[in-house]
Parts: sequence; C-alpha cells; structure tokens
Amino acid sequence: QVQLVESGGGLVQPGGSLRLSCVASGSVFGIYSMGWYRQAPGKERDLVARIFSGGSATYAPSVKGRFTVSNNNSKNTMFLRMDSLTIDDTAVYYCSMWTAEQQYWGRGTQVTVSS
Repeated sequence: QVQLVESGGGLVQPGGSLRLSCVASGSVFGIYSMGWYRQAPGKERDLVARIFSGGSATYAPSVKGRFTVSNNNSKNTMFLRMDSLTIDDTAVYYCSMWTAEQQYWGRGTQVTVSS
C-alpha cells in the first residue's frame, strides 16, 4: 500500500510564498513521475506541476515562472515552492504519484491566499 502525505499549506498574504512537501511511503517502487494538483471550490482538479524520474518538469501556464517543483528521489519526497502567490492560487493542493500500475493520491493540504 502506498501513502502520500502533504504538508506545508496555510494562510499567506498575496505576494507571499509557501513550500509544500509530499512524502511517499509504503511499497514505493517503479515511480514514473510525481506531481501537484489543485482544486478550488466549485472547480475541477487541475494539474499544476509534474516532475519525472529523469528530473524534467512541466507546469501549468498559470503558475509557470512562479512555482518550482523538485524532488528527493532517495527519500521519496517532492516539494512545490510557490512564490508571488495570488488570491487565484487559493485551493486544496494534492500530491500525486504515477507508477506503471496506477496513480496514487494524497489527501490534500489547504492553501489560502488572503490579505
């Protein structure tokens, strides 16, 4: 069984920064990629950033240049550095992991951007 646990969410003012973490535990092997999704109230869950086993990363246009995804493969940990946050970044952020068999999900961490 695989578990993904997110942390680092919270309340931040517009223009501020946060760093999210995701730790994978359990029968973790054959990881193809990991990523961050977010879901705002009344909206669909969207992919924000994704990092592949070789180290390459992709970003949604809305966060490119402001968010940076990174990982520590030896510790099965992924991070999301979020800078220049805006009110539109308010959402629950979910960690996800892809293997050859399936996609796994964390329970999410709330990020609220408000003055």
